[in-house]
Amino acid sequence: MPQVSEPTPHPGVLKITPYVGGESCIPGVEGAAKLSANENPLGPSQRAVAAYAAAAGSLHSYPDSHATALRRALGRRYHLDPDRIICGCGSGDILSLLGHAYARPGDEIIYSQHGFLLYALITHSVGATPVVASESDLDLRTSVNGVLARITPRTRIVYIANPNNPTGTYLPACEMARLQKKLPPSVLLVIDAAYAEYVGNKDYTAGIELVESSANVVMTRTFSKFYGLAALRLGWAYGPPAVIESLNRIRGPFNVSTPAQAAGIAALEDTDYTTLTSFHNERWRSWVTAQLRALNLVLTESVTNFILTRFPKKSDYNSRAADSYLRRSGLIARRMESYHLPQWLRISIGRDSDMHLLVDSLTKFIKKKDAA
Repeated sequence: MPQVSEPTPHPGVLKITPYVGGESCIPGVEGAAKLSANENPLGPSQRAVAAYAAAAGSLHSYPDSHATALRRALGRRYHLDPDRIICGCGSGDILSLLGHAYARPGDEIIYSQHGFLLYALITHSVGATPVVASESDLDLRTSVNGVLARITPRTRIVYIANPNNPTGTYLPACEMARLQKKLPPSVLLVIDAAYAEYVGNKDYTAGIELVESSANVVMTRTFSKFYGLAALRLGWAYGPPAVIESLNRIRGPFNVSTPAQAAGIAALEDTDYTTLTSFHNERWRSWVTAQLRALNLVLTESVTNFILTRFPKKSDYNSRAADSYLRRSGLIARRMESYHLPQWLRISIGRDSDMHLLVDSLTKFIKKKDAA
């Protein structure tokens, strides 16, 4: 056996491109609007803030390892069996646990062409082989046929973000049901429904009914987006009893802090806050979409708290130029090269003033292009 001079990670780890979040500041610019991370511009529920603060007196004690009260609150809010819920350090924690529990070197994990970057990271971290399913070039929507075409005897997991980040598009319930029905029973379908609370379309469901009628479907959710608790790293999943049991075997024993559990419960119960969040997002997403389309910009049909906008290839007016122009206006968008969408910018729905500034800035940018 050859002599090894130092500890060496397995080859999959070295294939990982570390995840880079959206930028949060512009050097030399005070008070820049961060529209790069799909955060709730209204901030968290004040009831959640109060619950978080009230937990300060118990920081010397370990949290409830099973997040019992939080799971019960989730069960009440979404009409679910708490015993089939697991909580984690953000939904990314649970997505990763699923990869480690159900895939190994030599296995294959499928995700869509413009799916969340974390899926590739998880796949490489467990030593599995990533398999990318093509999407429709017309609407950047996950293709069920594209996923099914990539299934092999080595497939173990299919990750589907529904709605998808960064495209903002979704698959209706009938298409998700068709996908599950066509999958081999041994393949785990993981529905990443991080943006589910934003969707009002009647043909959409987050996947709860598929979990309850199948043994191979898990739905993951997060408190980071709609509930405005991104800093607390709080997520959860609903799945078959056998899957939840497996995840509980390998998760960290105290993987959700006491303040996070308390804030999550309070956020779920603050219906005035959730109503306000829904109204704000729907109002400004609709308005910004209409305004940018009036500028002849191409947008996907987003149902989330962000929009995805395409810019021309022409170097002076492409997505990089648009991003630079927005940054000079104090607006931070998210460039999409890492998602193989170099012509596009993803822009979160922000505060009222941010949205007016965005439209004003892009109007000036486009008029500058048209005059050239």
